[in-house]
Amino acid sequence: MSERHRASRPGATPERRRAEVGGERGGTGRSGAPHYDPATVTRYLTQEWLDETRALGADQPERPGASVRMNWVVTGGPGGDVTYYEVLHNGRVVESGLGSLADAEVTLTTSWTDSVGVARGDLDLNAAFMQGRVKAAGHMAKLMSVLPLTKAPEYLALHERIRAVTEF
Repeated sequence: MSERHRASRPGATPERRRAEVGGERGGTGRSGAPHYDPATVTRYLTQEWLDETRALGADQPERPGASVRMNWVVTGGPGGDVTYYEVLHNGRVVESGLGSLADAEVTLTTSWTDSVGVARGDLDLNAAFMQGRVKAAGHMAKLMSVLPLTKAPEYLALHERIRAVTEF
């Protein structure tokens, strides 16, 4: 069901795509921007993209207490609304998928435009939350325990790697 920008080819696993974008830590071309093979780009907010981002983030440092089960609702996308979930445990996404968690502690709702802005790095998630562009419902203390992660250098580097393999 996932959409791919590239033609399917044998061996195109998340591990191989990470190697194609410069290894586990990502790579940069001469311009300093991440380089990648456009044939390995994954369409934003598909199950394959969620799987890829989770695999890319497996090396994130442990952050004890930064744990939450959350649903995301992204409205007004090109194919309609998208609902997906993420389970963070001690600062790492350990589970994610399309659909929603019945036992989510937090639900975040935003527009497609703002979601893409955050994913591209053009809109700060914390600022979007404070401006009401990301609406939150549920256990606010849980949400507040994970928001500081978005400023961590490792998180910022991870999102550079994710942008390098994402088609918006």
